[in-house]
Amino acid sequence: MEQREHPRIEIPNIQADISDGKGFYTGEISNISRFGLAISDIPKGLDDTSDIYSVILDGPGTHFKLLVRPVWEKDDGTTKSIGAQIENSPWTWTEFVMRQETASNGIFTDPSTN
Repeated sequence: MEQREHPRIEIPNIQADISDGKGFYTGEISNISRFGLAISDIPKGLDDTSDIYSVILDGPGTHFKLLVRPVWEKDDGTTKSIGAQIENSPWTWTEFVMRQETASNGIFTDPSTN
C-alpha cells in the first residue's frame, strides 16, 4: 500500500464546479488532502487533454477556488472521476484540510480503492 505524507480524507457534501477552459461541469468531491483531491460524477464532456482545471468547491461552511492538475482519470460508464494535484490554493484550504485531519481521528481513505 502506498504511504502518503498527507493521506486522503473522505469528505461528504462538497460539490466541485470544474472548468477546463472551454466549459463548466459539476462533480462531487470524493476525498481530499492538503495537496490533492478526487472528484467523481463528472460529465464525460470535461476535456481530458487540459493540463490544468479551475475548480470551485462549495459545501457546508466551505468555498474555495483551486487550480488543479489532473493526475489520473477513471471512466465510470456514464461519468468519470479524476484525481488531481493542487497547484494553487489559498491558505484557508490548508487550514480546512488540517481541521478535517484532526476531525477524522486518523481514519483515512485508500486512494487505490477509489
